[in-house]
Amino acid sequence: MDALAARSSSFAFTIDVENPPVPSAPTWARACTLQTPHGLIQTPMFMPVGTQATVKCLTPEEVQAAGAQIILANTYHLMLRPGSQLIDSFGGLHAFMRWPGPLLTDSGGFQVFSLGHLRTLTEEGVTFKSHLDGSLHLLTPERGLQIEAELGADFVLPLDICSGYPCTPQEARQAMERTHRWALRALEAFTQHPHRPERPQALFGIVQGAFEPELRQESARFIGSLPFFGLSIGGLSVGEPKALMWELLRATTPALPREKPRHLLGVGSPEDLIMGIDLGMDLFDCVLPTRVARHGGLFTRYGRVNIKRSRFRTEHGPVEEGCDCYTCRNYSAAYLHHLARAEEQLYYRLGSIHNLRFMLRLAAEARAAILAGTFPAFRDAFLASYVPASETAREEQRAKWLARVASRATSS
Repeated sequence: MDALAARSSSFAFTIDVENPPVPSAPTWARACTLQTPHGLIQTPMFMPVGTQATVKCLTPEEVQAAGAQIILANTYHLMLRPGSQLIDSFGGLHAFMRWPGPLLTDSGGFQVFSLGHLRTLTEEGVTFKSHLDGSLHLLTPERGLQIEAELGADFVLPLDICSGYPCTPQEARQAMERTHRWALRALEAFTQHPHRPERPQALFGIVQGAFEPELRQESARFIGSLPFFGLSIGGLSVGEPKALMWELLRATTPALPREKPRHLLGVGSPEDLIMGIDLGMDLFDCVLPTRVARHGGLFTRYGRVNIKRSRFRTEHGPVEEGCDCYTCRNYSAAYLHHLARAEEQLYYRLGSIHNLRFMLRLAAEARAAILAGTFPAFRDAFLASYVPASETAREEQRAKWLARVASRATSS
């Protein structure tokens, strides 16, 4: 393994079963195993998002009990609060948050570029105002990796540029090419400034290209040719129609090297998970399961339900019959309905446990189907029964989230 990709023999990647990415194949799904200093990850795997070094409302023990093998934490938020140096003084993120398994820290690029007028982009990096207090910060590829070394996650991502939807082909190319230049600088920094010897890390590259299939393929080939341990696919699920997202990923996968793990950034509704697996992705992350749970949305095999609806007021059974999560094994849908309507904090915990377990169980079932050679049938059966949220509802939720981000940024 190249020294730039991972400076430790503790990292390894093995393809257990693979369906080759050729046009005639019924699926490109694959099952793989990632070895890290903090344990094995068996893919496909959904990563719960611990933005602030915590999966909202849940203890690390509850996240682990739900079946999570790895958590994603956010570089941007943790550099601002409580600060990477403080986390470093505790022995890194694993010790600070008491999570025993692998961790991945993202680049912070998406959060920085969502700040809009509060950031200035140059070849050096991005200067931005904190959404917390308005303080000024400069984030460069080199500084980003220094922060991530202090955080000490197993997998780290370099600073990239996430284009908004829509954007022109010229804007897409400029952002992609700058992301590529930053990737080269990140690789050099990763080599020249080693992380803590007791906290070995592996570096992923990020594929961009906005909404142009040809650029996506070009970026996949370029980033894939560099000595990154793995590849993250960025800049999708940022407001574009679902059909376009899958078209772009379908164009990207054949250009990716098969011998490296693939991470689809920020994508993670149940139907997205199955479609992403079908198109050859290994790792997924998204705040959606816990975010929609806090607003009353709970996943079932037939789609998302709103536990606040009156039909659950007298329901003696669980939210979903046959669900093995802690919530469904112990509490009625009527109780969850009451908690959610009363805005009791216990609901946020129980709803989040259910949705996380749903996603992690779905990923495990997909892996079992891949190993058994039955994934196409599994995929078709799930997509035939699961009714996804409408595009309109998704856009309304996204608009509300962006409005909250803008409001916090303006008030600071």
